[in-house]
Amino acid sequence: MKTLNVGGAEVLLVERLLVARRRGVNRGVSYTVICLRASTDELIERLRSAGITVIDLSAWPRSLVYARLVSTVRRIAPHVLNMHSPAPAIVLRPFLRFAKGRPALVSTVHCERWPKTMYLDRLTRGLDDRTVAVSPQVARSRAVIGARHVLTRMHGVDVGEQSRWAARASAVRREFGVDENAFLCACVANFRPQKNHSMLLQAAGEVVRTRPDAVFLLAGDGPLLDDITREVGERGLGGHVRVLGPVPDARRLVAAADLLVLSSHYEGLPVVVMEALAAGVPVVSTEVGGLPDLIISGRNGLLTEPGSPEALARAVLQAMEPRTHRDLRAGALASVDSVDMAGTAEWFEELYQDLARSVKA
Repeated sequence: MKTLNVGGAEVLLVERLLVARRRGVNRGVSYTVICLRASTDELIERLRSAGITVIDLSAWPRSLVYARLVSTVRRIAPHVLNMHSPAPAIVLRPFLRFAKGRPALVSTVHCERWPKTMYLDRLTRGLDDRTVAVSPQVARSRAVIGARHVLTRMHGVDVGEQSRWAARASAVRREFGVDENAFLCACVANFRPQKNHSMLLQAAGEVVRTRPDAVFLLAGDGPLLDDITREVGERGLGGHVRVLGPVPDARRLVAAADLLVLSSHYEGLPVVVMEALAAGVPVVSTEVGGLPDLIISGRNGLLTEPGSPEALARAVLQAMEPRTHRDLRAGALASVDSVDMAGTAEWFEELYQDLARSVKA
């Protein structure tokens, strides 16, 4: 994986490996996770504590890091190589596809977005043995053009862990200084342009004018963190909106919330949404990416048109109505089985074993 930060794709990978370890579905299998850089030790420590090897190439200069990546993979000589980022995949595929004793090549596509690297990714994607899309929406997108064998597997989260955090919601709310009578809206998303936090602040301003008991907590890291923090003050929202910055194990904040709110321009299949549903927390979000594959508007959350702070504010206020909130929370709890990572861990293990045997043959 290109990065090993606390982001959606990274968390999906780490959660799957940890669930597989705990449930013993990968006996006799050893994993090595390679990243080109890591801005936090949180995920690395979680992997290593489970006996999973992590190789961080951050110390290598950019001009040499891809050569080091190729040599590292060749040295490890894996039976299966699962690539989770386009840039490393573009480099690795040609070097490994025709090598003697080559590994089976799998790419997991986490987002339907079409960045510049996708053009080169498209040219080399046909070298993969399998391509796995994380949602039906991604499987229908341009992000998988050129793939020969596309499979779809919605991932999930550790449902048991989220249930335990939900049971401790009162303690978590006290930790973050949230009054027990407040209506807590959480947004856990890195501060990047595609997350559109400015629109969320506009919507929050509309919400608190009608519901002064609303509190918005924004957690995450990223290049726009300072900008959004300043904007909160400029909009006079300091009493209702707090920018927390990076929060270790932020899923506990999601489980303690009354509502998860996202304002993204685009998404793949957000891990934070699965964490919310696993804890029985309804979701209000823009209707982008794989969100419609998880959220049925009116049942376990509400989806709004992208780019409209007014629509987002209306949806949040609707979800805050006592009867509506009760119904949406019940719908979120009924969605738990659809976001359980355990089945996905077993599915990937079977895929890896089948591919390793077919390539060896």
